[in-house]
Amino acid sequence: MAAKIRKLVVQVEETRMEMGRRVDPPVRKALGMAVVENPYAGSYAESLDELISIGEELGGLLGERCVAALGITPEQAQSYGKAAIVGEAGELEHAAAILHPKLGAPLRQAVSRGAALVPSSKKMGGIGTAVDVPLGHKDAAFVRSHFDAMEARVADAPRANEIVVAVVVTDSGRPLPRVGGLQSHEIKGEDGLR
Repeated sequence: MAAKIRKLVVQVEETRMEMGRRVDPPVRKALGMAVVENPYAGSYAESLDELISIGEELGGLLGERCVAALGITPEQAQSYGKAAIVGEAGELEHAAAILHPKLGAPLRQAVSRGAALVPSSKKMGGIGTAVDVPLGHKDAAFVRSHFDAMEARVADAPRANEIVVAVVVTDSGRPLPRVGGLQSHEIKGEDGLR
């Protein structure tokens, strides 16, 4: 494993009530985070291949951890998202290298398919910085009921030479969705849009 992981964090959020109404079944989101050493901290590198490889490793690891935390099969996963926070000795492009070239394929495998783009966000920050992980339906980007986010934060990270990498997987959309649009049962999943 290329990633030097200092810490793994997995948590599940379950919403059972919204606006005084029971949410049945509950809406569940799993967040998996890895705090990894940034091999390029403190220096400029033209090639970011090592971070690209780390992203590939973490896509599968964090996606599988999220699915397991929800206690579902990969096919039951409905939405996903990814994010990264780079410590001060790094640069924003380091987050892009982890998140974009190769993290998606193993994450899609962990959630069985995933035809839609994986929503993402990235930022620079110090210890305790939070980032919102944007969410969208894994097979059809136009499913409005699954436009959501989950906050990710590790109390003691990222240190200057670290990156916090976060993946979120859900087993449903938002609680009590009612803004119309394409419904989950109408998805064709052919183009990642509808």
